[in-house]
Amino acid sequence: MAESEKSNPQMLSAEELRQKALELQLIEMQRDDKVKAREAKKHAEFVDDFFRKHVGDKERDIIRRVVMKAAADGKSEAMVYSFPSSFCTDSGRAINSARPEWPTTLQGKAKEIYDLFVEVARPHGYKLKAMVISFPGGMPGDIGFFLNWEAPVG
Repeated sequence: MAESEKSNPQMLSAEELRQKALELQLIEMQRDDKVKAREAKKHAEFVDDFFRKHVGDKERDIIRRVVMKAAADGKSEAMVYSFPSSFCTDSGRAINSARPEWPTTLQGKAKEIYDLFVEVARPHGYKLKAMVISFPGGMPGDIGFFLNWEAPVG
């Protein structure tokens, strides 16, 4: 080792370097914990909103805009709502199997949107289809509601 390196005050000892690495790991862990806490809070707020609040004018307006945009693009179907399959009483199994009783498994805002469809949209010729739209780990993930206004065949 050169004489200038031995006396260089900028050179950290191996112990100091290990200490710095540990400090950086601790900072990273704290940052990860904050991100996880923020995500958990956001998820809790979403769950609370889904199960305790009603579908408001803002959500209805978003659905209207999605439908109008799809129609303007020449489409006859649009996904108007999505939610975790775990919010269904059977974790989305009836929807995944296309069982006719799937609406009975809905809860919270999903049930309310379905009820609004039955009351408001179905009488005007619309159809609603529910489908599992993601399969994380091979299990039903999110459910999508698809509003359809295609002309009847036949």
